[in-house]
Amino acid sequence: MRIAIISDIHSNLEALTKAFEIIDTKNVDEIVCLGDIVGYGANPNECVELIKKRVKYVVIGNHDYAVAVDPNELLYFSAHARESDLWTRDVLTKENLDFLKSLPFTISFKDLLFVHSSPAQPREWEYIFTEVQAKVQFPYFKEKICFIGHSHLPGVFPETGSYNGKLDRNTRYIINVGSVGQPRDGDWRLCFGIFDTNTWTYEEIRAEYDVEKASNKIIQNGLPKVLAKRILVGW
Repeated sequence: MRIAIISDIHSNLEALTKAFEIIDTKNVDEIVCLGDIVGYGANPNECVELIKKRVKYVVIGNHDYAVAVDPNELLYFSAHARESDLWTRDVLTKENLDFLKSLPFTISFKDLLFVHSSPAQPREWEYIFTEVQAKVQFPYFKEKICFIGHSHLPGVFPETGSYNGKLDRNTRYIINVGSVGQPRDGDWRLCFGIFDTNTWTYEEIRAEYDVEKASNKIIQNGLPKVLAKRILVGW
């Protein structure tokens, strides 16, 4: 089975549409979304609708949770994130809010775990930036691989040894698939991953999209200008 794993779309319709175009050329059997469908960008309803239409397995992200479940979470967000999420909450349809509310924190199948932030405390929205932070997470899941998003920084963290570009069936991994709609690793191009359960291979996908259009729509909708600028440079 070939599985495309996408995460952190953040209401970026142009990036999500391009990601699906690429996925459609990759002989993918299933798509998983690791959450944060909304927040920051200008097209929350359109992005939720696309995910509902195209993706069978979806977990909730911290922005989805703050917008649809508990607005008190917004107190922990930056001012720009809080402003965009309050706007998102106002413009989302009831059907799309209900969809976000219905999402689980984790999904497991094929000996793979899918979670937005971390396996240890999915509800606490922990960040995993480094190998040291990843190492302490392995006792909290039994699956061979845990796929995460949240940090917007792609990376592969083995339980033992170091990653040399190839997965070892005898090693467990935490894999961050990066962000479709708002990369923060200095590369503005959309990012997601494809995992093949038969060949035990992982492919990181980077691709250009109409980022200028996505950026302009953020400004046109009266959202913070810094959100429009950051997607142009990937920070």
